[in-house]
Amino acid sequence: MKDKYLLGIIGFGGMAGHHYTQLSKGNTKVEIKGVFDLNPDRLKVAEEKGLVAYKSKEELLCDPEIDIVLVATTNEVHADLCIEAMKCGKHVICEKPVTPTADELLPVMEAAKKYNKVFTVDQNRRTNKDFVLMKRTVESGVIGEPYVIESRVEGSRGMPSGWRTIKALGGGMMLDWGVHLIDQLMYMYYDVKVTSVYCTKNSIQYPEVDDNFRMVMTFENGVEARIEVATNNYITHPRWYVLGKNGTLQIDDWNCDGKVVRCIDKEDKWAEEIVYTKAGPTKTMAPRNPNSVETITLSEPMDVVDNLDPVYWQMVDAIEGKAELTIKPEEALRVIKVMEAAMKSWETNEVIKLNV
Repeated sequence: MKDKYLLGIIGFGGMAGHHYTQLSKGNTKVEIKGVFDLNPDRLKVAEEKGLVAYKSKEELLCDPEIDIVLVATTNEVHADLCIEAMKCGKHVICEKPVTPTADELLPVMEAAKKYNKVFTVDQNRRTNKDFVLMKRTVESGVIGEPYVIESRVEGSRGMPSGWRTIKALGGGMMLDWGVHLIDQLMYMYYDVKVTSVYCTKNSIQYPEVDDNFRMVMTFENGVEARIEVATNNYITHPRWYVLGKNGTLQIDDWNCDGKVVRCIDKEDKWAEEIVYTKAGPTKTMAPRNPNSVETITLSEPMDVVDNLDPVYWQMVDAIEGKAELTIKPEEALRVIKVMEAAMKSWETNEVIKLNV
């Protein structure tokens, strides 16, 4: 055990900058020593922050003081860099998506075993407060058994330019945001198999990659997860919308504004009179007796640490032998297999059967 574990970063772009900002708060036992980036301007930024600017990745990996390496490059080189770092005796945390394909992740996992190093992935969205609020509320049973969970991230400004627009670099919204939304739900149902995937996509702004996709992922327990990432929506849906057999949950946004409306009286007896609405006479869509439901206002869970700290806490605990990783590479492998199935689905316009 150490008082501090020194971190070296390969790829000092925007996400790595976020790691720097969070780790600089001193809430973990991890401290950044230095970085390597192919862009000289990023090395200059590192030096201005008081970090070591390594001349090559080899120089960083050969530094005996570096305990952990953060791989935060473009996606297509993650696997090679992770393996090289572990071969050099470093523990590794890799930005998501850990690899573009499942076949590329398998040798990384083998390397972790071969070199006896801790290898984890920055799936930091598992501690997002909106997700934790949804998960806890559903698991409380207040809406009964869930059968549909809708998860959406939407914007109207298009997809950010740069490497995300290039297929060869692992671009597109499936690999950028889809990996998080899929991981959240598979983490929620960690012991339940995914049995099928159907997915469609659009390339509105950039022809090489998906800048919008809509996906249905079905679990073995019958829960249907509907996932959407969209960059051209000028009116957005709720962040979460969950249908249970006894009620409905809605969380509007990242601020956790939301509510549950649950049934307290099934009202099995229909009124004899016909209800008239603007759509005409109806019974099916007739409003409920207000006394048959109750509304529960949801609020932000204040006990949740919603930043990168938990990712590093669980990694240090694993390094020190205090606990197993909570973000395991095997879990990342499942997510990648589902994403691969989604991509195959939009190419073939077919439902892809799985047992993942």
